[in-house]
Amino acid sequence: MATKRAAKMTAFDRVKLARDAKRPHVKDFIEALCSDFEELHGDRLVNDDAAMVAGFGTMEEFKVLILGHRKGETVEENMSANFGMVNPDGYRKAMRLAKLAERFHNPIVTFVDTPGAYPGREAEERGQAEAIAKSLEFFSGLRTPIVVVVTGEGGSGGALAIAVGDRVLMMENAVYSVISPEGCAGILWRDGHQAPAAAAALKITAADLLELGAIDEVVDEPAGGAQKNRKAACAAVRKSVLKALRGLVKIPVDELVAMRYKKLRAYGNFYK
Repeated sequence: MATKRAAKMTAFDRVKLARDAKRPHVKDFIEALCSDFEELHGDRLVNDDAAMVAGFGTMEEFKVLILGHRKGETVEENMSANFGMVNPDGYRKAMRLAKLAERFHNPIVTFVDTPGAYPGREAEERGQAEAIAKSLEFFSGLRTPIVVVVTGEGGSGGALAIAVGDRVLMMENAVYSVISPEGCAGILWRDGHQAPAAAAALKITAADLLELGAIDEVVDEPAGGAQKNRKAACAAVRKSVLKALRGLVKIPVDELVAMRYKKLRAYGNFYK
């Protein structure tokens, strides 16, 4: 459970923390989780999307596939990785390697941190919507355990494409939403300054989503946020991921896939 200090922060406070450039990035989590890591590239159709990190590594007793959004830390890295906004090629790369993980019975761990899928013309021309839809279908039936960790921004379909999992974890100051608070405020009130009100109404914080049953666990962060102590934040994520994997690998694969599908079908049934 998240700590009591959570109640003192507004939803928009958490949005700002989730976007903090000093929060741990996917490379930090990979270094903390894996004793080795070999990044693989390319979708074998168009090119290699730098916004999607994909590769295999060893995590304690597990050989795992790591997938994650890469935002970058410097301006140059931001530009190279398109600020974490993935093109269709990135999602197809993720599916290509996830199929390989399934073949060798390797669990998958995904790290979600993106403002959303890239909305540019070239992405649409290459089938952005189809790639996201295909990814949702693909991961829902994949016959290997999947653990998802929302580490920063979980933005709309760009996040959902690699967020279908058996266990969905969310860092305490991460957010997960169909639209940004600013976008929501612009639509509802035609006023971006209403973003704090929109953030509260959207129920996008880890505590809100845990209560609604949309995620399975909140991973506590150091006081002041993960950016204050990256090492401690990564260690907490590592502990939660290992716990989830050790439970999931005990479940027969047919039962695992059936449970995952039931979990997905239950999304939206927040009130019983």
